[in-house]
Amino acid sequence: MKLTPAIVRDAKNGAILTLAYMSEESLQKTIETGETWFWSRSRNELWHKGATSGNTQRVVHIAHDCDDDALVVTVEPNGPACHNGTFSCFPDVPPPAFDLSSLMDVLRSRRAERPEGSYSTYLFNEGLDKILKKVGEESTEVVIAAKNESRERLISEIADLVFHVSVLMAEKGVDWSDVGAELKQRAR
Repeated sequence: MKLTPAIVRDAKNGAILTLAYMSEESLQKTIETGETWFWSRSRNELWHKGATSGNTQRVVHIAHDCDDDALVVTVEPNGPACHNGTFSCFPDVPPPAFDLSSLMDVLRSRRAERPEGSYSTYLFNEGLDKILKKVGEESTEVVIAAKNESRERLISEIADLVFHVSVLMAEKGVDWSDVGAELKQRAR
């Protein structure tokens, strides 16, 4: 029986949860049910993650590698992934940095749909001048925090600036990947 390594990661933060193995049958059951199924090498049987613990994993995406001999399974975990009761089988591996693309997805959605009660909807409704005013205010607050305040306050102000710059980017049709490409080109 061919077993394919499957790296399971958290959809919310990209953290690696576990490495398990999938047979053709377990991959098919995963696709059919929308929850992870693996092949237990120790028990030599099909295994539905969470069948006994309740810690199931809802599948968001399955990606095959370029040689089609490994998988990355992105999931929304319902509890710990590890049989030891920890969030991950790799507790010493930090999750990736915050993914700005998910923020941009939310902001583009808010700009298009304008849900009531959303702060970003308010900014989009007020228009470019209001957005630019907020970017200017937040930039100044970053400078003040860097000069006179705590590290925690500086982090908070940078987060405010990144958020408002992201709103501006959504308004003008710019993405963080565009900024990344520009920075990569400058590094040459």
